[in-house]
Amino acid sequence: MTTSETGMAERYQRARGLFEHGEFQAAAEELSQLVDTSAYEPPLHGTTELRLLLARSYFHSAQLSRAETVTRAILVDDPDEAYANLLLGRTLQRQGRAAEAKPHLVMAELLGGYGDEGRLPPVVSDEGVGGVVDVEPPARGVDRGTDEPHPGTP
Repeated sequence: MTTSETGMAERYQRARGLFEHGEFQAAAEELSQLVDTSAYEPPLHGTTELRLLLARSYFHSAQLSRAETVTRAILVDDPDEAYANLLLGRTLQRQGRAAEAKPHLVMAELLGGYGDEGRLPPVVSDEGVGGVVDVEPPARGVDRGTDEPHPGTP
């Protein structure tokens, strides 16, 4: 790993720490610089996760127009990104634009199982034979009641 990659990794970890401690404005400032830097020094992988964290930081610090701009850019690159659809829908709702939010919230539900509460169902423990079994949320495109895929999914 080069020195610039190490520096970016450290800055990313610092930004994540700020976000996790509720310092959303400071996280957004650091993440914005990282996104700008990655445009000139692209990492070896995509920047979707980095940009999603930036958009979340903007959302939580009430910088809604910036959150909207970043999530729309993510969706241009990856229209099937379920969490970006959810985040854009919630951002539009907070701006009083419920009609615009609805298609994005529907896509978030279809693509990622994000329901009315806006998050995946919790992992449930089931006392089965042989101990506790973790029951995971359904895989993408799988009906919650059966193992059959939804009609129209590959």
